[in-house]
Amino acid sequence: MRPTARFRNLLAAPEILVMPGVHDALSAKIAEAEGFQALTMGGFAATGVLLGEPDTAQLTAIELADHYARVCDAVSLPVFADADTGFGNVTNVARTVRLYERAGVAGLFIEDQVFPKRCGHMPGKGVIGLEEMLGKLKAALDARVDADLVIMARTDALVVEGLEPALERAQRFREAGADLIFVESPRSEDEMRRIVAEVGGLQLANMVEGGLTPPMTAGRLEALGFAAAVWPVAGVFAVAWALKQFYAGLKRDGGTAGLQDRMLSFREFTDLVGLPELRESEQRYLDAAAQLMARRGSS
Repeated sequence: MRPTARFRNLLAAPEILVMPGVHDALSAKIAEAEGFQALTMGGFAATGVLLGEPDTAQLTAIELADHYARVCDAVSLPVFADADTGFGNVTNVARTVRLYERAGVAGLFIEDQVFPKRCGHMPGKGVIGLEEMLGKLKAALDARVDADLVIMARTDALVVEGLEPALERAQRFREAGADLIFVESPRSEDEMRRIVAEVGGLQLANMVEGGLTPPMTAGRLEALGFAAAVWPVAGVFAVAWALKQFYAGLKRDGGTAGLQDRMLSFREFTDLVGLPELRESEQRYLDAAAQLMARRGSS
């Protein structure tokens, strides 16, 4: 089954789809090994690892599409992608969808922030007009080649204009054909309950540690009616913390002898990234070549 169709089935299933946030091919491999069914990667994590900068729309569509392509190549799971504002007007949105689709993503979302956008949990956001966003959404829906590619529409209007305008936008996005709806930064469980009830359709919850939305478990979000939930930045936060601790220890001790319990072994890492399978594949080709040579020699 194609990743796009598998992703649609997972979203439509009765149980909530839990997607960890990854930030590169290696983190995606680790998440896949831990048994997740789908992955997400947002601009926050990608900007952090590629540029060492905050999420303020510094990466281009091509840079992100290339990064997504590497992640999609590394795993067999559906990958859900962040297409920011679509990187321009309706023409740019259409090109972005084509770039991301060629990269291999199973779904993507565009948002209604003013460009240059910023992380949804940072202050100072602005949103474009509803009519302009509806045009972008229609362009995204029309641009996809695979009809199963999931297109999610996100609104940041809640923090900017209030809950009622955000609900109206989300309802209009659903009417326009968005497969999945995301109202960013609800500040209470009551707001989340209203969003699910009044907008309807399949909806996504976003859990950002230290953000505006109260932290909840997947079970609680499922009870509220969300179809999917993402933890998009927790992984990169964990990696940053672990590296800070490790490098501090290396600087302090002048070596890694006392840090082995914080590291994979050489063998564990090469197993994780697939060295045994690679060697087996190489040997199969060498064996096949030897058999061809032997047959030629006997003829």
